[in-house]
Amino acid sequence: MSEPPLRADARRNRARILAAAVEVFDEHGTSASTEEVARRAGVAVGTVFRHFPTKADLLAAIMKELQGRLAARAETLAAEGDPAALFTFFAEVVERAAGARTVVHLLAADGTDVGVAPQIAGLGEALDALLARAREAGAVRAEVRLDEVIALLTAACHGALAAGWTPDLRHRTVTRLLDALRP
Repeated sequence: MSEPPLRADARRNRARILAAAVEVFDEHGTSASTEEVARRAGVAVGTVFRHFPTKADLLAAIMKELQGRLAARAETLAAEGDPAALFTFFAEVVERAAGARTVVHLLAADGTDVGVAPQIAGLGEALDALLARAREAGAVRAEVRLDEVIALLTAACHGALAAGWTPDLRHRTVTRLLDALRP
């Protein structure tokens, strides 16, 4: 049985808590406190715990929200019809992975499995639409398959995340990977 929908004020509080948590965890890492998250979100600490009983629940929600935002972004790009949207999306996902480094490391330290592979696999349908459009427009070689795009994206995200690639290295690496997909 699914949870009843949240009231509008509860949805706003939840969104503020998640946004504040991203900032707080990025700034303070493992020493981040729930109290600081609540203060930044402008809510009582009990409100944070009502939505997220543990720090791991809060971190997992951040990752789930990120995946949802990425899927929505892919759908938007696909709807716009730009044949280069696959390349745009690929680069954006690698940047987001690098930006989520603190949250991923905190989850891993807590014993939560947060490999990038399941996160990216969840974007398969959206990536498939972007790949199909790029193929139709001749922006991607005809033989490029979805599983290859997912493998390349997973590898790039993992590298950016685990090795802490600099922005310049991320840009150069993504450019090389995407060049391999072009005709």
